[in-house]
Amino acid sequence: MHRSIRWLPLLALALAPLGRADQAGTDPRIERLLADLAKTQPISMVQLSPDGQRLAWVVRRQGKPLVEIAKADGSDAHAATSVKPGSCSQTDIAWAPDSRHLAFLSDCGSGGRRKDLYLADAGDPAGLKKLAELNGPAQDLNWAPDGHAIGFLYVENGTRRSSALSAAKPATGEIGVDGVEVQRVAAVSASGGAPSLLTPASSHVYEFAWSPDSGRLAYVAAQPPGDNNWWIAKLMVQDAQAGAAPRVAVDPVTTRGSLRGLQIALPRWSPDGQRIAFIGGLMSDQGSTGGDIYSVPSTGGEPSNLTPGIGVTPAWLAWKGNDRMVVSQVANGHGQVAEYTVAATAATPGRELFTLPATIGDGGDAMALSLSDDRSRVAFLQSSFDTAPEIHAGPLGPAAPPAVTHINAASKPAWGKTESVEWDNEGRRVQGWLIYPAGYDPAKRYPMVVVVHGGPASAVVPRWPDVGYGGVPFAALGYFVFMPNPRGSFGQGEAFVQANRKDFGYGDLRDTLAGIDAIEKRLPVDDKRLGLTGWSYGGFMSMFAPTQTQRFKAVVAGAGIGNWQSYYGQNLIDQWMPPYFGATVYDDPAVYAKSSAVNFIKKTTAPTLVVVGDRDAECPAAQSLEFWHALRAQGVPTSLVVYPDEGHRFVNPAHQRDVLQRTLLWFQKYLPASP
Repeated sequence: MHRSIRWLPLLALALAPLGRADQAGTDPRIERLLADLAKTQPISMVQLSPDGQRLAWVVRRQGKPLVEIAKADGSDAHAATSVKPGSCSQTDIAWAPDSRHLAFLSDCGSGGRRKDLYLADAGDPAGLKKLAELNGPAQDLNWAPDGHAIGFLYVENGTRRSSALSAAKPATGEIGVDGVEVQRVAAVSASGGAPSLLTPASSHVYEFAWSPDSGRLAYVAAQPPGDNNWWIAKLMVQDAQAGAAPRVAVDPVTTRGSLRGLQIALPRWSPDGQRIAFIGGLMSDQGSTGGDIYSVPSTGGEPSNLTPGIGVTPAWLAWKGNDRMVVSQVANGHGQVAEYTVAATAATPGRELFTLPATIGDGGDAMALSLSDDRSRVAFLQSSFDTAPEIHAGPLGPAAPPAVTHINAASKPAWGKTESVEWDNEGRRVQGWLIYPAGYDPAKRYPMVVVVHGGPASAVVPRWPDVGYGGVPFAALGYFVFMPNPRGSFGQGEAFVQANRKDFGYGDLRDTLAGIDAIEKRLPVDDKRLGLTGWSYGGFMSMFAPTQTQRFKAVVAGAGIGNWQSYYGQNLIDQWMPPYFGATVYDDPAVYAKSSAVNFIKKTTAPTLVVVGDRDAECPAAQSLEFWHALRAQGVPTSLVVYPDEGHRFVNPAHQRDVLQRTLLWFQKYLPASP
């Protein structure tokens, strides 16, 4: 539960400047590394115009996001408006169907008080128009295909962006009743005006899509509160007008077959409006999308699993005619784009267009591509462990398009080379990523930090690190960095994702330990100097694994879970747990107890730094406190740092920098790169 006031004395201590002794022992390479990472210009979104002739993107300039427009080859790049860079924020771009007008959100006209909806004219810099004042957070701008209106997700009179990753509201008043904020689909006329709320107040909407004729909406929704109920959301369809009655197209709670009890995301209408495709699977986090491709008649009915048994994890799709799709998917730790042939009850992988050791996406949905209307051209953001973020654009074909920007050309990796590693364990082929230490010398022995990803339904796919918590920077300081994708991860099909149900911390830990063994057999890794870290589910693993093995000599646990039984009653997203544990904690407490670190705490000896945000709705700070308290009771060296006004994803730049710096210093102290 959330009790901010009780954290104040701890916060004053935890966030005080590093003492002189700490400063004196700080490796100057850490400061250089932090400074170098801070030079990277974040690119948060890219959109290709429907005719494929223009690009728009959002890039940070002078500390604030700015919308820029360019030709499709990246040339003639310029700001979309005349605002001074750094004076205000512009975000959330969407091209109109005419490929000339660009909608976006901006606080430039409100003095930073709120973000309103604007329309820029790519052919006339002076043609900027405010379409609507917005009295609450908006996201996911999406034009109706006929161009008469623009829709978006909107929390009228809301106080925070709708996301369990955001800092939770203080728990005051009648919980679950007072101050509940509902995200709905709103629309504004292309000529401007007040937003019209299209979906009912009884449904919290997570994502939506217009039908091809602009007359209907398909959306994923659940009863409020929205942060908690995404895991039991339904696919709804209604006419695209205020007051229209919605109908249930798919309810995973009651449906038969492989989708029963699972999650749904990314509804997409077929061009003829007869079918709606979506991703369905076991998903631990809204926004971390992966599973099988399903379809259902737009009038509703029993959904068909189009890809049962497929060995990859589709994450995003777009129809390419009524019988084909373009699909982005995780394939063995890589980003992959492929074409599928679609029949009534099956989608068959066809051409594999390209596979990259990199993260791709347009800044919206996970792994989304921005495509021209005729599906001949594509644009996306791309980064890897070796290359900083840039925009890639060009023909959609068998070769990945080149970078058309050089915004971060000066950013170079301060760490060593990267390689994909594979090993066998218990009848499964498992994959992960290994980063070599900077200046690697095969004649030397090195420590290794193991970084466990969150989720667990997620995957490590190479991406450039930012100034914040993460494992890549350790390699710049003389460590091997190992990032496994054990059972439970995306990338090897839905059966692999579901393989850690009712088994948190056991099979996935054995996969990870087997990966460590495989690496140690061929590289000079010192098994006496293994470290462990992770955030969210990775934070849980960083708390739990040291109770099952003594191989890890230093640990940093970020936003972790030390006691699944108490966690069930503390977090604000408990609906995600029964699909994994098979029951609620009240119906089967034993299955939660067996994966709780506090029940095995006397086996832990590794010095452990614990970090968390004080308003974390997903992994409440109380979990970190309970685990830290247990470590102290056992005399294990430990430190707890709680960051004020932070949720599950840190947003304060000072806190992002601080948590990375503390993590690096902790491993330098207890797991030095030089023996």
